[in-house]
Amino acid sequence: MDSQGPTPLSPSLAPVPGPLSPPLKPAPASYTTTLQLFPYLTQPQRNPVSAPAMADFMINSKLEWVSKMDIAIDPVAVRKTSIVATIGPNTNSVEMMCKLRKAGMNIVRLNFSHGSHEYHASVIKNARDSFESLPGRPVAIALDTKGPEIRTGLVKDDGKVTYKVGQVITITNADAYKEAVDESTLYVDYPSLTKSLVPGRHIYVEDGNITFEVLEIVDAHSLKAKALNTHTLTSRKNVNLPGTDVDLPAVSAKDKLDLQFAVEQDLDMVFASFIRRAEDVREIRRVLGPNGKHIKIISKIENLQGVRNFDEILAETDGVMVARGDLGMEIPLEKVFVAQKMMIAKCNIMGKPVICATQMLESMTSNPRPTRAEASDVANAVLDGADCVMLSGETAKGAYPIEAVETMHRICREAESVVCHPPTFLELRSLSRKPWSNTETIAASAVMGTQEQDIAAIFVLTTSGDSARLLSKYRPKVPIIAVTRNERAARAIHLYRGCYPMVVDDVPKVTVSDPKDLVKWQSNVDTRIRWAVERAVHMGLIPSQCTFMAIQGWRGGSGKTNTLRVLDTSILDILPEPESGDHHQISHKVVSDPNVEAELDAHPKPAGPEHHLHLPFHHHICVDAAAEFHDI
Repeated sequence: MDSQGPTPLSPSLAPVPGPLSPPLKPAPASYTTTLQLFPYLTQPQRNPVSAPAMADFMINSKLEWVSKMDIAIDPVAVRKTSIVATIGPNTNSVEMMCKLRKAGMNIVRLNFSHGSHEYHASVIKNARDSFESLPGRPVAIALDTKGPEIRTGLVKDDGKVTYKVGQVITITNADAYKEAVDESTLYVDYPSLTKSLVPGRHIYVEDGNITFEVLEIVDAHSLKAKALNTHTLTSRKNVNLPGTDVDLPAVSAKDKLDLQFAVEQDLDMVFASFIRRAEDVREIRRVLGPNGKHIKIISKIENLQGVRNFDEILAETDGVMVARGDLGMEIPLEKVFVAQKMMIAKCNIMGKPVICATQMLESMTSNPRPTRAEASDVANAVLDGADCVMLSGETAKGAYPIEAVETMHRICREAESVVCHPPTFLELRSLSRKPWSNTETIAASAVMGTQEQDIAAIFVLTTSGDSARLLSKYRPKVPIIAVTRNERAARAIHLYRGCYPMVVDDVPKVTVSDPKDLVKWQSNVDTRIRWAVERAVHMGLIPSQCTFMAIQGWRGGSGKTNTLRVLDTSILDILPEPESGDHHQISHKVVSDPNVEAELDAHPKPAGPEHHLHLPFHHHICVDAAAEFHDI
């Protein structure tokens, strides 16, 4: 086998690159220092520079690092940032699901502000059925709740009504006007309308297309307001009350039914809308119940209360979405970027995943190319530290859904290629709350090791995915290959930047009832590591000749990771015959990009014995090494 791996695929279709391609043009002499100190700018992440070389070439600041960037250098590393794609009528088919997955979609989003349970069940079925046509990396499926919201009433005769600038109207929550909106009266379905608002506050309707200023409170149900611009409204438009604390319930009656639907359909995560306090997250957990305890709760922060209470929300939630659409209505527009950067940074410090969403490539709803500002927006979200980026209307109703995903894929790879990893790691390590768990100690040590040795990837055996999450927290420049038996954990791992799950099936658990069984147990562990490394070589994630890390636990169950080994693949095609009774037939689901599988089909392995890896022992770190008898 060629030591550099398989032939590279087309960049637009292949997140996993092959060997290093030559630069578009010779690099200037001034760039040499940057390449030698930070080779992951231009070289595959499998070949980081050694520590002695780093001492000879010193870049002293992030500013100097940025000044050395060069557009002539193409990124060659596999994409680390996950892409969330919203499915709508234009993309709800097995054929389109296959195309979106090939383009780079990692998480399917179901928007429960629209559509029935029957419709969303068809989306789920099509997403799962797509694997019969195109096997490969499974996608996670997320339910985005409608959440508590305020809307206007019905316009008379289901028509339209125009409010002109300077016009004074009555805004009311009186039921008599629920279906009788006209030129003088606007119904709003918020019970605490007159309690929450005071003169001088603004009311935004239809995403701010028209703004009203509150003039006076008339009675318990009505107030007078002046239109600040001219606009024509139809029925049931959304309403925002910027700067106002609303007292709507965290989970509506519809949300409760939708959350039960998520449990019944075995979905992977919930994007919980309009989370305002930690108690809102706890309420959603109660609704999900014990049957939904595996479902990750991603709290959408989209109002002033959520920003104010962000620390308590972050402590309770599994992850965060920076939902900039409604957030831009609820806080001043010029402060949205401040909130975005603050929330992403705090999530990074806590080691919890964060998604950046709304209007990222909005113009691609109707155009085949994004604006320059949109491309920069996606890149800056990645540079800020987002684990995932999201497409909404671009893939739900847009004319170019596949192109939107491909474009986001390319922008993410480019942005990731210029991340300055060493200071990022040092900052995260110094800001993380201590004392650490054994798992976090091992994770941080592994990531530090990737900066000190020529490490190609980190392989981690994980039950719940938490070990992979903590590795992702410290942002290694190399891929994190998460090897697991748990398909739910594998799908959820898409939330964490840089993680690539591999699911191993039908490897029997080894029961350790006697110290002599520990040898058999470790052989079982090494069997899974060898298999994952071999698959990573064939997928082009690592070269056939390289050094890598393997992380495992010596105790059963989740949260017991305590062992780090540095291994290499120096001898291929040689694997000692397993002892009698230790050899297991491995049935596997390779969690890879479908186009990588297609590339493997196009370049099949030669006939003959299976290729295996012999893993020489290099270095070993163990925390809490007292082994217990257990099943694994």
